[in-house]
Amino acid sequence: MADSIQLTVMTPDRVALSEEVERVEVPGSEGYFEVLPKHTPFLTGLKTGQVLYAKDGGEEVLSTNGGFVEVLMDRVTILAETAERAYEIDRQRAEEARQRAERRLEERDAQTDVARAEAALKRALNRLRVAEQAQG
Repeated sequence: MADSIQLTVMTPDRVALSEEVERVEVPGSEGYFEVLPKHTPFLTGLKTGQVLYAKDGGEEVLSTNGGFVEVLMDRVTILAETAERAYEIDRQRAEEARQRAERRLEERDAQTDVARAEAALKRALNRLRVAEQAQG
């Protein structure tokens, strides 16, 4: 593929993705950013969100959670805590996680770790959005 970027997404458990892509959009620590071939190199944090990449005229999406992104002129490497393609997401499990997190936030008391519950809710909602996009 002429004028392409090597996109690699890794988690502690596996290489979730390794493909030549035309462009990639990433949820960085300062907000979403787009990378095209010959981009200026930089390093940034990765937030919970959706990694969108274009390949062969179509678009694909990954659900990611926390980590780092290295951008080089011809390569983007994402080191994520978790990364799932839409078809890998168990919608029922994600929905149950959303309900648990919402319940924790609604019923919170002095023992509730609010930041942790909010992060769990954000992860679950992100996974559900990615899974829904795959269904169209």
